[in-house]
Amino acid sequence: MAIKEIQAKVLLAHVRQPDTWFGLRYNMNLYRGCQHRCIYCDSRSECYQIEHFDREVLVKANAIELLQKELARKRVVGTIGLGSMNDPYMPLEAQVHLTGRALQVIARFGFPVHVVTKSDLVLKDLEALCEINRTYAAVSFTVTAADDDLAKKLESGAPLVLARFRAMQTLAEHGIHTGLTMMPVLPFIEDNEENIRQIVEQAHAHGAAYIVPSFGVTLRDRQRAYYYDRLDELFPGLRQRYERAYGERYHCPVPDAERLARVFDDLCRQYGIATRMTPYQPGATKQLSLF
Repeated sequence: MAIKEIQAKVLLAHVRQPDTWFGLRYNMNLYRGCQHRCIYCDSRSECYQIEHFDREVLVKANAIELLQKELARKRVVGTIGLGSMNDPYMPLEAQVHLTGRALQVIARFGFPVHVVTKSDLVLKDLEALCEINRTYAAVSFTVTAADDDLAKKLESGAPLVLARFRAMQTLAEHGIHTGLTMMPVLPFIEDNEENIRQIVEQAHAHGAAYIVPSFGVTLRDRQRAYYYDRLDELFPGLRQRYERAYGERYHCPVPDAERLARVFDDLCRQYGIATRMTPYQPGATKQLSLF
């Protein structure tokens, strides 16, 4: 996969308010493209204008300078989201350290963050996240398949699921608000009780405070074409089942979504896991003890 540097004009994008999912006010993407090769990724869609999503990663070389300037001008402190269009902890981050340097800047300015990732590489920035957590820091690990063999088919460039759970446990032990984004749950592949049960049980065992689910997948234009090509390769015959069930629909819920959601909710109640994350609340800044 090719790696190229680009110069960005703007780094922080405003999130339409209110954000009822994660409580974000700003979004930040330090890269364009991703190395995790998840077969269902919506960022392949034409509307995002990323022409070579699976063949190159563009690194925003001036990101740290831009971030410093933009944060200095912000009059409203709000949560900065990382991980909407790519994974901020793809393997390249181990060499470039762009996410790590950005978190250090955010810590200096006292802004809260919410990171979404599939990688245990986030642990390299544990110190910066703990510093940010004096205000608010949350890390959500995306897990949609409990079985590593299945996950490797669906997310061939991402770390093993067990590595994500272990990283989540470490963050929880350091007081970071952490849990799972269980999305998308792929129809006819991941939408079974055993998979959902195993995910919830592993989340509980590794300190998850919350699991945010979405029982289905979204499909459009280039993303749908890519996804169907991968289905032909990995799950022969399944593409035709999707076409019969969903046609050209954008939102593709799992066939028994309501029942599966009830199973999920019952399990979360049993284990004391929230089904929504607790967002940053202005005025609720953590105070260090004087003693």
